Amino acid sequence: MSHVAKVIELVGTSEVSWDDAAAQAVKAASHSIHGITGIEVTNMTAKVENGKIVAFKSTVKIAFAVDV
Repeated sequence: MSHVAKVIELVGTSEVSWDDAAAQAVKAASHSIHGITGIEVTNMTAKVENGKIVAFKSTVKIAFAVDV
């Protein structure tokens, strides 16, 4: 049996952590995408104000099954 997956790239944001930012991206995607099979975190950045991180950003590639 063959399987086909589609991959999209999203950026999640969190005030808590990079892990939470990735989780937020998956949570948002799961509202309209079903069958998510995995993610790859490709980049992590942060917004800094007055020497303190105020927002974490995680760029993720989300894979999900495609019906063929």
